Amino acid sequence: MTPPLYIALRFLRHRKRALLLSLSGVVFGVGFFVCTQAQTEGFARHFINSTIGSNGALVVRSRFRPHYESLVVPSRSASSDTALRAFFEGITNASEIMRVSRQFSNVVACSPVLRGTVSARAGFQNATADLFGIDPPLHARTTDILRQLIAGSYDDFRNNTSSLIVGSRLAEDLGVHTGDTMQLLSPSGEYWRFTIAAIARAGVGSIDSTRVYSHARIAQNLLQRPFGASMIIYKLRDPDRAPALATQFERLFQHVANSWQEREQANLQLFMTLRISAAITVSLIILLAGFGIFNVLTMSVLGKVKEIAILRSMGYRRIDISAIFLWQGALVAAVGSVLGCLLGALLTWGVGHIPIRIRGLLYADHFLVTWNWRHYFWATLLAIIAVFIASYVPARRAAELPPVVTLRGSSV
Repeated sequence: MTPPLYIALRFLRHRKRALLLSLSGVVFGVGFFVCTQAQTEGFARHFINSTIGSNGALVVRSRFRPHYESLVVPSRSASSDTALRAFFEGITNASEIMRVSRQFSNVVACSPVLRGTVSARAGFQNATADLFGIDPPLHARTTDILRQLIAGSYDDFRNNTSSLIVGSRLAEDLGVHTGDTMQLLSPSGEYWRFTIAAIARAGVGSIDSTRVYSHARIAQNLLQRPFGASMIIYKLRDPDRAPALATQFERLFQHVANSWQEREQANLQLFMTLRISAAITVSLIILLAGFGIFNVLTMSVLGKVKEIAILRSMGYRRIDISAIFLWQGALVAAVGSVLGCLLGALLTWGVGHIPIRIRGLLYADHFLVTWNWRHYFWATLLAIIAVFIASYVPARRAAELPPVVTLRGSSV
């Protein structure tokens, strides 16, 4: 007997225009799905890389001491051990914590940071700044600050304790450049004068508009803190494992440890919502293409009633008749997915070169895209499922046609 695949190809040739229209729906649906996912994940990935590169994948901060449960009555809203802790500001044994934490295989580097809020002044402009007192060599190994510099030199900052590195947005607001003078207000009410050694752009608006880096000892004197570090930031080999490592650090060091996933939970949920919304919207195109394929195959069944009856009388089983129409759907899905993936790659490449000026949550001069094989996999899987569902009902109907009655001229 002739294979069902060959017969399916012959049937497809009789309805070329309708099938091409349905095929185009699958192609554009898959292509747009890939492109939109590449865009949304591209912006999310840029934000994640930027915030990890500036604030670390994991942060150890305030020391805590657990209360005795028998002496403390937790509130009804308490859902974790945090309600049974007494917190203490600052880290007094930062060197020891870093020495021990470096022994963990996932830790690449770590850097102590003394953080505080100060008032910055340059000329007649004033702004609130987030001061980071750092150890320049350790901070350069732990973060991406060397790649973030857009003006000035990191060596000038490292060799001059009375110098600063200023965020790009903050420098624009204050109207300063490298070599200019900036004043920071201490808690005692005195202004300390600094030279701007470099300007950094992290790519995240909340960092670039407030961040100022100084030497740790200078920051300690300026902020009048009794401790030399308020947190320790970590660079990890696998940032996705940061939550598990944070739990280990809390138990080991008795200090609060936060992963980047916990720190950026609100923004991550926002990006995830945008990705899901885009996926649902574009999936409607594939769904409409499925309806088109359903109509085409249904009309094909109605138009091939006698041919189906003849095939049944020749010995073709019900499953063979179903296979003929399922093969038609499979061919449309296969060709549409391949062409759609190619279109998606082309659209992703083209969109990635479109100039755009973003100066809000993120900093970008063009659309941010990412290349991920999972986008193509899910787009193809979605197309296959939609086309299979659209092909199943006509295929089943074709298999149930009674051959004897049909050959006698009865209508379906």
